[in-house]
Amino acid sequence: QVRLMESGGGLVQAGESLRLSCTASGYFYSINSMAWYRQAPGKQRELVATIIRGGSTNYLDSVRGRFTISRDDAKYAVFLQMNNLKPEDTAAYYCKVNVVAPGLGIQDYWGQGTQVTVSS
Repeated sequence: QVRLMESGGGLVQAGESLRLSCTASGYFYSINSMAWYRQAPGKQRELVATIIRGGSTNYLDSVRGRFTISRDDAKYAVFLQMNNLKPEDTAAYYCKVNVVAPGLGIQDYWGQGTQVTVSS
């Protein structure tokens, strides 16, 4: 079983910054990719940013240049630095990790979500 603990959400004004954190714990051999998704009310969940082992990253077009994803493999953690936040960034943000788990092979695990609200 792999558990993900997210933190860092909150209420900010447009133009301000937030840093989301997600730490994995439990039983796994290694973490392959780590990612952040978001879901706004009435909308589908969308991929915001990914980072694979080795450090290559990819971003949703609307956040590229404002958000930065990073990972600390020693702490099994992934971060999302969000700058110049806009009201349209308001959503619940979820981290997802892809791991190699004992007896299960490659598995995806999701966090519970952390709310980000940006006021205009």
